[in-house]
Amino acid sequence: MTAAALALVLVAAAAHATWNLVLKKARGGPAFMTLVAMVATALWAPVAAGAWIVQSYRFEWIHLLPILASAAIHTAYFLLLDRGYRFGDLSVVYPLARATGPLITLAAAVVLLGERPGPVGVAGALLVVAGAYLLTGNPLKLFSRERPRGAGFALLTGLTIAAYTLVDKLAVSRFMIPPIVFDWCCLLTRSAMLLPLAGSAAALAESWRADRRAILLVAILSPAAYILVLTALVFTPVSLVAPAREASILFGALMGAHFLGERDARRRIVAAAAIVLGIAGLALG
Repeated sequence: MTAAALALVLVAAAAHATWNLVLKKARGGPAFMTLVAMVATALWAPVAAGAWIVQSYRFEWIHLLPILASAAIHTAYFLLLDRGYRFGDLSVVYPLARATGPLITLAAAVVLLGERPGPVGVAGALLVVAGAYLLTGNPLKLFSRERPRGAGFALLTGLTIAAYTLVDKLAVSRFMIPPIVFDWCCLLTRSAMLLPLAGSAAALAESWRADRRAILLVAILSPAAYILVLTALVFTPVSLVAPAREASILFGALMGAHFLGERDARRRIVAAAAIVLGIAGLALG
C-alpha cells in the first residue's frame, strides 16, 4: 500500500470513528438515518456536481447497477449499525462490525477479484482483525447466548460492510465512476429507500428537533470518510484498503473509553497494539 493510500485511509478512519461516536450518543432510529441521508445529499450536491464537470464524467445506464446495489446495502448497513448502538456499547459494536467486514472482504477479493496480497499484507490484515475481536473480550462467546449486547447486529453490519466494499470497488475502478459522484448518487438513492421507513412527517420533525446537530455532523463526516476510502480504492487493491480502514477501531475504542466511560482499558491497549502492527504490515505488504 502506498503512503498516499494509507494517509487517505487513516484520515477517513478518524472521521468514521467520530461520526459513529456521534450516532451512539444520539437517539438514532430510521427517521434519524433518513434525515442524515437527505441532508448529506443536499450538502454534498455542489461538490458532486463540480467533480462531475471537472472529471468529465459520462453517465451510462449500466452504472445504475452498482449505484442501486450499493445504496441498498448501505441502507441495511446504517439501520443495522444504529440498532446495534441502541443495544450495545460503542467499544463492542464498533470493533465487531469493523473487523467482520474486512475479514470477509479479504477472502472475497482473493476468490472473486483475483487479488493476491503478499504474506506481510495478509499477516497485517489478520492482526487488525484479531485486535478488533480482542477488544470485545472472548471471541468464542460471539455466537452463544453469552455474547455481548449488540454483537448480533454488529456481525450483520460486518456482512454489509464486506458487500458494499466489493460493489463500490467495482464501481470506482472498473466502471470508472468518480468517487464523489458515485457516493452522492448512492446518497440520493439511499434517501429514497429510507424515506418509507422513516414514519410520518411528525417523526422526521421530532428527530430533527432532538438531534439536529448530530444529524448535521454525521451527514458531513460519513460521506467525507467514505469518499476518501473510495479515492484510495481507485488505485489500491480492496484487500489492502478494507483492513487498513479498521484503524478507526483505535479511535473508536479510545473515544468509547474517554467520552462514554466504557471499561477494560488494559485489553484495549493490547488490542490497539495488534491493530497498529497490522496496519504497519498492510503498509509494507
